[in-house]
Amino acid sequence: MFATFILQVLVRYTARMPWVAENIPFLEPANFGWTLEFCLAVWVWLIFWGNSFVVRVEDHVTFDVLFVSVSPRVQRIFTVITGLAVAVALLISIAPTWDRLYILRLKKTATLGDLFGDWIRMRDVYMIYIVFLVAVAVRYFWQVWRALRESLNDPANPGQAGGQA
Repeated sequence: MFATFILQVLVRYTARMPWVAENIPFLEPANFGWTLEFCLAVWVWLIFWGNSFVVRVEDHVTFDVLFVSVSPRVQRIFTVITGLAVAVALLISIAPTWDRLYILRLKKTATLGDLFGDWIRMRDVYMIYIVFLVAVAVRYFWQVWRALRESLNDPANPGQAGGQA
């Protein structure tokens, strides 16, 4: 992606120099329309792939003034409620997102087809968003499961499974 961006800049600024067009026909700006769309597609994939599988919960910016000021038991309740809300909302949004992506199966990319062939559709570019929705929902369900499991195995909560009676 970075190399393509540098190529974009090179072509953009050399296009105004007449001697470049005469001596290096390869740098004809009309040959590089695909670079913008390629950078945008790679950027979309990097953002959603990274947030699905690479970025940890601890790496996100959070506003946790209220969360850190309450007891661990209330923190677990907050974690369960917000985790379920986020996971369910993401899963509910899959159907309308899929409907939109299904329509995009018909639309070809404007310029990537010139470089990679006619098989690339806009659906393929944005399909990573469905992966993101599922992966992040699973991560939040896992966070809820861990919060529930901690409260069940907490020795400070007698009478709970795993606690002392």
